[in-house]
Amino acid sequence: MRKPSLDDLNIFTVAANQRSLTAAAASLKMTIATVSRRISALEATLGVELLYRSTKGLTLTPHGESYYRECEELMQALDQRILDLDQTLHSLSGPLKIMVPVNLGSGPLDAFWRHFIHSYPEIALTIELDNNVVDIRDHQADVALRSGPQKDSTLIQKYLGYIEPILVASPMMKHPIPSTVEELQACPSVAAKMFSEWQLFHQEGRQHACHKSHFHISNDMNIVLNLTVSGAGISLMPASMVANSLQTGELKRVLPEWRGHHREIFLVWPYRRSLSARAKLFRSELIEFLIHQSWFHSAD
Repeated sequence: MRKPSLDDLNIFTVAANQRSLTAAAASLKMTIATVSRRISALEATLGVELLYRSTKGLTLTPHGESYYRECEELMQALDQRILDLDQTLHSLSGPLKIMVPVNLGSGPLDAFWRHFIHSYPEIALTIELDNNVVDIRDHQADVALRSGPQKDSTLIQKYLGYIEPILVASPMMKHPIPSTVEELQACPSVAAKMFSEWQLFHQEGRQHACHKSHFHISNDMNIVLNLTVSGAGISLMPASMVANSLQTGELKRVLPEWRGHHREIFLVWPYRRSLSARAKLFRSELIEFLIHQSWFHSAD
């Protein structure tokens, strides 16, 4: 037996409220014949008469009264859920959860966070910084920034651009600054674990694998940055992490014709989830911000 559809229930409740096929048809933007046919089909499915028809209009039968009370409660709850969903998806007021790698979200994006909350004070941000690639769905995040393309085929991935790792050192470093890539081998160095293998690329296309033992290593790039600024050695770090220190003169570029492997940045979100208006706004504002950063090479 065919189950009543939500559309059938809605037609029935509207007809019961309007007490007229003509008024119900006008309200539903249907023909009178269609409304009458759908109600008759619902009655046939249930095996009971729901409405008395007369020249004076429609009245509920005893079965109709009982069924109407159940349907009205269901339709009201559904309408509220739809209203809540509309508010969630289309309102610029409400929560927005974002996941970002630590060394990108803290430091390079500081100015962006300040701009965003100042421009959109009604959006309540939850920002989770984590270098581990965790499931965005498990953490119920709206969007996530990721380094490199993701293997998960259930994610929509928007390529934003890339960041170059560059060689930097402090003017206070006691060891002479190398003038060739071969001299790097003898120079003291500080490395982040994720950048401990120095595969270097020349601007003219040559490559150089610098296999060296680093004097200091940390899993935190801020520590690597602090040690490098203090003169502990040369480091290979994302341009986003050292941009301010280069500007203030705390660091200077070493062998500027060489760089590390591009760090591609993607914005990702679940394939089957509609982006809310807040998430879409975040996406457009972030892209606009990144376009104007000297350390970012935009995809557009």
